[in-house]
Amino acid sequence: MSNRLLHTMIRVLDLEASIAFYTGQLGMRLLRRTDFEGGRFTLAFVGYGDEASAAVLELTHNWDQAEPYEIGSGFGHLAIGVPDIHAAVEAMRAAGVKITREPGPMKGSGTVLAFVEDPDGYKVELLERA
Repeated sequence: MSNRLLHTMIRVLDLEASIAFYTGQLGMRLLRRTDFEGGRFTLAFVGYGDEASAAVLELTHNWDQAEPYEIGSGFGHLAIGVPDIHAAVEAMRAAGVKITREPGPMKGSGTVLAFVEDPDGYKVELLERA
């Protein structure tokens, strides 16, 4: 067996809003959700494929967290490939998603990208993939 990336965890303030964003706006599936009453937190795993074969995103909701998390300067962004970046951005804009960079080419490259924010302010880079 070889090493592989299993998941990336981010802390979210409003679990329902985050699940709605990642499943509704980015097309992931809710793979599993577990409440840990003793620890007062919930874990929800979302992704495009089964955890056995694909890396997924772990959304951690701490029940007693009242204030938004500080994202910090070390985290950059998540990157998601989309077939039509302009259509994806327009659909997200219509749903009220914050667009932080309109679709366009990356400097010095033909790569077309855009940036949006999830409900907690995490940056998500959209990359057009045919």
